[in-house]
Amino acid sequence: MKVQKFPSRKELLNRLHEEPFKRITLSFYRYVIIDEPENLRNELFRKWSELNIFGRIYLAREGINAQMNIPETNFEKFQTQLYSDKRFKDVPFKIAVEDNGKSFYKLIIKTRNKIVADGLKDDSFDVTNVGKHLSAKEWNKEMQKKNTIVVDMRNFYESEVGKFENAICPEAHSFRQELPMVKEILQGKENEKILLYCTGGIRCEKASAFLKHHGFKDVNQLHGGIIEYARQVKLKGLESKFKGKNFVFDERMGERITDEVISKCHQCGNLCDSHYNCANDGCHLLFIQCETCKEKYEGCCSVECQKIIHLPIEEQKKIQRETAKDVPSSVFSSRKRVKSSFLKR
Repeated sequence: MKVQKFPSRKELLNRLHEEPFKRITLSFYRYVIIDEPENLRNELFRKWSELNIFGRIYLAREGINAQMNIPETNFEKFQTQLYSDKRFKDVPFKIAVEDNGKSFYKLIIKTRNKIVADGLKDDSFDVTNVGKHLSAKEWNKEMQKKNTIVVDMRNFYESEVGKFENAICPEAHSFRQELPMVKEILQGKENEKILLYCTGGIRCEKASAFLKHHGFKDVNQLHGGIIEYARQVKLKGLESKFKGKNFVFDERMGERITDEVISKCHQCGNLCDSHYNCANDGCHLLFIQCETCKEKYEGCCSVECQKIIHLPIEEQKKIQRETAKDVPSSVFSSRKRVKSSFLKR
């Protein structure tokens, strides 16, 4: 029996870059009851494969969280298909700010317990009692008010390259970790105006309900997140209070919102806001690296990793296996999120 050989990541990326047509990158989410997520997963995979759609989509009983790119010529058909399902009718799309159409190179649809891992027992509070949604113009106005507190609900590596002025940016590795952290940071501020923001709005839906449940009276959230904010700023000629890059979870790694570079290369300290994964597959650390250091270290985060990539493939795999055994799974799975201070120079 002949074993089917699937194309490698490199082959898929080459195909993507050779495409003669344009793709539209977008994201959307909706909290809605899905009785049989697995069946919907199979249905969407069939339909979207036929439309040559790539992306990363999560389905759960509580809803859908999707990031994808779509051939421009198939966009209208995709939208008609999606909106024909009453659960997703008129769901708003967040269109990418900077888009070369090369954001995803294959289609992945997974079922999960939740569309965003938050570690919460949702039956312990009303998840629909969310904060007030603010447009970009309203957000800018509220930011100027005295005693307003702006909180970044993203991970530290996201806020490192871009954030709103004077925002509180918790040193969190995950959304699950960040929720109790933010509650603690805001202790005693229950009567003050709280402004929450994230990439596309989905994390703030749960975070705002969580804070309201814990006694915060005036909780607000940026409608559509940074992606929609940037679109409105450009469309309406507003001042951007967000500075730098918006980190995105696809091949682009980021969308530039303003020209300011607010972070530094983790290796030499020069101004830089380009994220890369370490070229050593056994490490795969997510870190910031300038072009000079990228060339010097051959895309690696350290001299140690640079040495490893020149070893025979079998020896590299052996090191990967040994590393996986020596490091606890909870640590190993989050290695790419290790803070820059832990990088080996």
